[in-house]
Amino acid sequence: MKRSRDTAASELFAALYPRLAGWCRRLVDDDETAHEIASEAFTRLWARWSRVEEPRGFLYVTAANLVRDHWRKLERERKAMRRATTEAAMNAHTEQSDPSVRLLVQSLPERLRIPILLHYYADMPIREVSVLTGRKEGTVKADLHAARELLRVHLRRSLDHTL
Repeated sequence: MKRSRDTAASELFAALYPRLAGWCRRLVDDDETAHEIASEAFTRLWARWSRVEEPRGFLYVTAANLVRDHWRKLERERKAMRRATTEAAMNAHTEQSDPSVRLLVQSLPERLRIPILLHYYADMPIREVSVLTGRKEGTVKADLHAARELLRVHLRRSLDHTL
């Protein structure tokens, strides 16, 4: 029993780890952090192995949550640095005018951010995003549309400020 569990886990790791780590890499823009997040997602899956029905979905949702935590930590560090320097006003202006899609996705409400991350960054079909988030497909489509509209408005506003 333990041997087949170990074999299944090893096969799953070999099949999914490279793609999961690559997905995390695109989100956090750092190899080491991406591998830490992907490894932690697998560690958490392993701890719940017998209770998880959809390991791939569990891994991506867990990784998305860990990426969000990483982004929050970075934002806390940025805020602390701004408070510690005399250039706080200049940094705040620069950050507002940065049309970085990653920062814009990070700023979305979680209800919109998770479907964006799963559908566009993890290349999951809407049906799978629906199952993983527990929402109807129509709701996922509406959330994706709302998120794209918010991103479009924010990008346009950011680009207008830089011209």
